[in-house]
Amino acid sequence: MKQRKLGNLTVSEIGFGCMGLDFSYGHRISREEGIALIRHAAERGVTFFDTAEIYGPFTNEEMVGEALRPIRDEVVIATKFGFDIDPATGKINGVSSRPENIRAIVERSLKRLGVETVDLIYQHRVDPNVPIEDVAGVVRDLIAEGKARAFGLSEPGVQTLRRAHTVQPVAAVQNEYSLWWREPETNGILETCDALGIGFVPYSPLGKGFLTGAIGADTKLDKSDFRSTSPRFAREALAKNEAFVDLLKRVGAARDATPAQVALAWLLAQRPYIVPIPGTTKAHRLEENLGSANVELTAGELAEIAEALAMLEVAGHRYSPGAQAMVGVEAPLKAIA
Repeated sequence: MKQRKLGNLTVSEIGFGCMGLDFSYGHRISREEGIALIRHAAERGVTFFDTAEIYGPFTNEEMVGEALRPIRDEVVIATKFGFDIDPATGKINGVSSRPENIRAIVERSLKRLGVETVDLIYQHRVDPNVPIEDVAGVVRDLIAEGKARAFGLSEPGVQTLRRAHTVQPVAAVQNEYSLWWREPETNGILETCDALGIGFVPYSPLGKGFLTGAIGADTKLDKSDFRSTSPRFAREALAKNEAFVDLLKRVGAARDATPAQVALAWLLAQRPYIVPIPGTTKAHRLEENLGSANVELTAGELAEIAEALAMLEVAGHRYSPGAQAMVGVEAPLKAIA
């Protein structure tokens, strides 16, 4: 597996998003199965694993920690803070990045992961009530104390990203990005990463499973599957969006690559600092995803894809209104004493 840089961290060019092992997608696998799959990914050269306190809540971090403990020094573990979650009940009470809350969350995450230092700590969502300078300042202190190695942000506003970077260098931004959701190209995020030398970690790089070709207009999603609340997974939208999968199939057919492999190879070709984190609950899908690292798209293929994308329009938004309200948020300015 080739390596890429996220700030001061060196990671495999394809990571593993662990959320879906036991959270959000309706279907979940057992803790033992999850541990086995994570270890299999590590054996295949994956060194970058992504989790968060809110996944479960709590259980995903515990699973990741147990799986990677025997090889702790060989991997990079990313987790996230930023929600107000009752540690006793798991009830989620919105976002919170108050400095004292960040410290408490990180301590609990370290314990669940079974590590002394978390490699990459993201603010999961920007808190509209806390200046980002205060957030970055706490993370800077945690890094100085040896409890974290690097700082990241997920779905921040561009100015919030720039302000955070002046207090504590941001190693990575984790935003949704795929052939099916290209907003980072136009909202200033990728441009800012270019300018500041910040890595970019696309989550949902396979369009929450849609770009694999395994989901169609007739697919019925369980109510426990968070995609059931996404406008773009409505039956009518899926029927229109199948044109994106058709494009991936057409490009892949010429080189014996699957739609998922072409989608991931396309992301890898966009920037040298992009590290997608596809997730899966199946070993054969893991192997398929990792195979994308061997699919180097030619300039001609990339031009063909770009030309086709210019003619396609995505049907449906990626998030429900409530979830959408939490992305691209600008943190408030810090009051001057």
